[in-house]
Amino acid sequence: MQNTLPLSSPSGARFAPGAGPVPRRRRPRETALTGTMPRMSTEPVETRRILRLRGGVAREEDDQVVVEEPLEIRIDGEAFAILMRTPGHDLDLAAGFAMTEGVVDSFAAIGTLRHCADPPAGGGHPENAVEIGLVPGTRFDREGLRRNLVASAACGLCGRAALDSLGERARVNDARFTVPRAVLAALPDRLIEAQTVFRSTGALHGAALFDLEGRPLVVREDVGRHNAVDKAIGRAAIDGIDLSRSILAVSGRTSFEILQKAAVASIPIVCAVSGPTTLAIDTARQFGITLVNFVRPGGMNIASCPERIAAE
Repeated sequence: MQNTLPLSSPSGARFAPGAGPVPRRRRPRETALTGTMPRMSTEPVETRRILRLRGGVAREEDDQVVVEEPLEIRIDGEAFAILMRTPGHDLDLAAGFAMTEGVVDSFAAIGTLRHCADPPAGGGHPENAVEIGLVPGTRFDREGLRRNLVASAACGLCGRAALDSLGERARVNDARFTVPRAVLAALPDRLIEAQTVFRSTGALHGAALFDLEGRPLVVREDVGRHNAVDKAIGRAAIDGIDLSRSILAVSGRTSFEILQKAAVASIPIVCAVSGPTTLAIDTARQFGITLVNFVRPGGMNIASCPERIAAE
């Protein structure tokens, strides 16, 4: 079925039954602003023709636009989940997703990780499907996890149930060290500097893992903040990076899904430029994660485990 941008009659005229033959609608003038739905992309950014209005002047221009496409995750040959993501670092995303959503307890349980040779269900490019092969003998509750994913996406889990479920996969973080406030204050700017795609599109979330001195370990971007976190955690796992002495910095707010992933990955500090949700704070406190929000050079809010943040 052909999909086109909706077009309406310029005059808004309506035709009543019995009023005679309906005049044929004039074919719209073909421009770069109309057309059929493009085929799925494997690139993070594409060009789209837009109408740009500046200072009362309108003109058509090419604009850099972030791509949002579905990624099919298959586990041992069977489709498991479909994620809406920005193409790029898909293997990182699949690995992080498998670990933070409870498919595997550790990266060691993943035997193979590859793009599929055949396209995902419904068509598209083969690179929009990733196959995870589990180590022989690895078991997981496929149907139970599917139900949890659907319930979480539909806000079908209450806060208490979400925390109880997380408690089966994560432990309280007992990391004992301190990080100077100045190190945390510098992280938002370092995250933005590393977001190359964001700079050209203005439409991506960022997630970065830093060491305790504020040096970047992994930086990832995605249309979904949780995907960016999974990409960062997945790459760290693939590279064998120990996250027990790391800091996760994210763009925007911190919600339960971000703290859940940090808890499973044993990340002791999470910071963000915006505010937290109530469930994010509850999760941080229950699992011993230092949660820092509204991080600025002049200050920050610490919602849990402030003992890890030092004045100097």
